[in-house]
Amino acid sequence: MSILYRSAFELAKDIKNGQLTSREVLEFYLKRVEQFNPEINAVVQLDSARARMRADEADAAATRGEDWGPLHGVPLTIKDAYLTEGIISANGMPEYKDNLPSRNADGVQRYIDAGAIVLGKTNTPFASGDWQSFNEIYGTTNNPWDLTRTCGGSSGGAGAALASGMTPLELGGDIGGSIRIPSHFNGVFGHKPSHGIVSQRSLVDYPDQLAEQDLWVVGPMGVTAGDIRDALRILVGPSVDKAIAWKIELPPARTTDVTKLRVATYFDDPVYEVDSEVKSLLEGTAKTLKTHGAQVDWNVTPDIDFYENLSLYLKLMFSHAGENVPEQQRAGLREMLKPLPGGDEIAAVMGNSLANWTELNERRLQLQAKWTEFFVHYDVMLAPVMPLPAFAHAQDIPAPARMWTVNGKERHSFFDIMFWSGLSLVTYLPASVAPAGRTKDNLPVGVQIVGPYLEDETPLAVAAMLEQYHQRFEAPPGYE
Repeated sequence: MSILYRSAFELAKDIKNGQLTSREVLEFYLKRVEQFNPEINAVVQLDSARARMRADEADAAATRGEDWGPLHGVPLTIKDAYLTEGIISANGMPEYKDNLPSRNADGVQRYIDAGAIVLGKTNTPFASGDWQSFNEIYGTTNNPWDLTRTCGGSSGGAGAALASGMTPLELGGDIGGSIRIPSHFNGVFGHKPSHGIVSQRSLVDYPDQLAEQDLWVVGPMGVTAGDIRDALRILVGPSVDKAIAWKIELPPARTTDVTKLRVATYFDDPVYEVDSEVKSLLEGTAKTLKTHGAQVDWNVTPDIDFYENLSLYLKLMFSHAGENVPEQQRAGLREMLKPLPGGDEIAAVMGNSLANWTELNERRLQLQAKWTEFFVHYDVMLAPVMPLPAFAHAQDIPAPARMWTVNGKERHSFFDIMFWSGLSLVTYLPASVAPAGRTKDNLPVGVQIVGPYLEDETPLAVAAMLEQYHQRFEAPPGYE
């Protein structure tokens, strides 16, 4: 029975009913790592011995008729940003190269409690702070579609491991596109949840932090739309201290019938342009939905100034850059913001007061209310993840200073990326990514499916529609 690029949840069913064993599935993925990881460098830690022991326990449990959960006996990898018990967890930071946690991050534990087996960790940039995945400890992770190009970041190792068939499921995180961009670059599925529905605890570099961070979310990545939906259902829930009284019950998708779907599109912007070839592929997703009966309205957005949206996003992002951030780094951030209209104003909020953050938060909620009104008339909005497909490795220039060319124009990549990442992120909206197609250079392009706040099941349902009617995950050449 086939294992490669199968749904993680279907693998679990086969393990529980005896059609596969957990041990043979684990050995399959370990062999894939041995075969392909040397050229990709996505998996940076393996826990083979303990994984084999756990797989044998899963098989014995299945023989006894025991059910560990929806991921019973399924081996998978975890982004190295998250604490993982008994496996070195470094998040690309040299000071943590020997860090051996004694507990799991909440998201990791939820996968394990659902029956999963952690076989290893996947690469990140330093402190998960780049749209490429490279660091001093583990080096560079390559994109399996083109080894000369980046796999993205910060969940880049996760995306590359999925695309190359070294894992069936992953756990990503997103504060600046870090789930959506690697999904787009590697041609896989990903979901950025509504803020606050998945516990953030605990990052490698913030192991004891109890407070939830603004903007940042934890979410699933996989090779099928159903997997990211089912994985989200596992991940959703309050932190342990709130679970005594709180529960989270997401509403069902507004529709799973494409003929009843209402779609808005926003595939380009006069200031933050999208490459014409990428735009054409994105338009193809909307055309497919329309062909199958969906209502599609072109270039329709809520009554929001998206340039203000970008400014607000950056202000909220940089308001965290207080005294714990070295002055040299803060000075670099201020310099980086100069080309942006209002850049000095944005830089001024670094380390600013709670009163200032409260003012920004109120403006965010006002924008969120406009999205709520918009989603009375539409179920989702389709948008770009990035203006371009995966770019060539560019490690000699700091991320804020990198330039790229879009439609023949040289641009600051930082602002282009943040504009489309912040589109949904600043207002806490859920956003799924599904494959949209490939460029003439055979590079994947993903579409961002933005849904109403706390209605994550709706963009996930649209991802499933696109998987059915438009394009499923397809393996890079040589990895089939």
